[in-house]
Amino acid sequence: MADVPDNAPQHCPGTKSEAAGKVDACSGCPNQTICASSLPKGPDKDVGEIKKRLSSVKHKVIVLSGKGGVGKSTFTAHLAHGLASGNEKQIGVLDVDICGPSIPRILGVEGEQVHQSGSGWSPIYVEDNLAVMSVGFLLSSPEEAVIWRGPKKNGLIKQFLRDVDWGELDYLIIDTPPGTSDEHLSVVQYLSESLVDGAVLITTPQEVSLQDVRKEIGFCRKVNLPIIGVVENMSGFVCPKCKTESQIFPPTTGGKLPLDPRIGQCCDEGKSYLTTVPDSPATKAYIDIINRIEKYCDDFTSSQNSDTGEKTNE
Repeated sequence: MADVPDNAPQHCPGTKSEAAGKVDACSGCPNQTICASSLPKGPDKDVGEIKKRLSSVKHKVIVLSGKGGVGKSTFTAHLAHGLASGNEKQIGVLDVDICGPSIPRILGVEGEQVHQSGSGWSPIYVEDNLAVMSVGFLLSSPEEAVIWRGPKKNGLIKQFLRDVDWGELDYLIIDTPPGTSDEHLSVVQYLSESLVDGAVLITTPQEVSLQDVRKEIGFCRKVNLPIIGVVENMSGFVCPKCKTESQIFPPTTGGKLPLDPRIGQCCDEGKSYLTTVPDSPATKAYIDIINRIEKYCDDFTSSQNSDTGEKTNE
């Protein structure tokens, strides 16, 4: 059966069954929590509608982290800034961190209001070619707390994916909350037919953070989400005066981004660090990683076109 994971026990009912995660055969299975989630099983007409809505989006990238405070939203925002530089590509950022929507502040559009039209919700534009949607735009103030249970979060994520009128996009970058919870399961299920390029995992060099990113890798494998790469944030410290980079934690894995105090300042002010401090070692590291993500996505599209016999529209 196609919906039975490779590591599932004998008599597995399948991940799309209503009994998934709930029968005796599921006891002790590493996939039990995911299968028993509150997400709907079987065919979901919304998945088809989401696929239709996102058919004009060439690349879809999900940004994940195993824990908070590792710079995931900062990376998401600067990945978007980097991809949008030169005005050649149309970029969208979808913030599904329902309880901690920081993307509007980092991108400098905090306090903006979302408008609805006949074609759906209109995203907020940071630049002519950079748009963003976040629950932060739906709150009465940045201090308002979102106290929602899983089903309501899932409903909003579905609405964001189905009803936002992005138009033609080269990249849709989806910023998720830390961990492997309802929001992540919702995104993966609702995009199951929309051909996601993959996930970028953000971590820091400390072993405690790397333990969490290993769990994130396990999550991606269980839900068949390709991994584009792991980015090790804060792997060094850049002195803003002498521009010298020093190691604070010993680097261990992945593409590496050094810490520069000016990054936090730019995020607080809603500015792009890449254009504010273009000669910084951190900017050069960002650009290198962004170029590698672009190459991966281009190769991914080429392989998909080769498998289906379709011609690329680029």
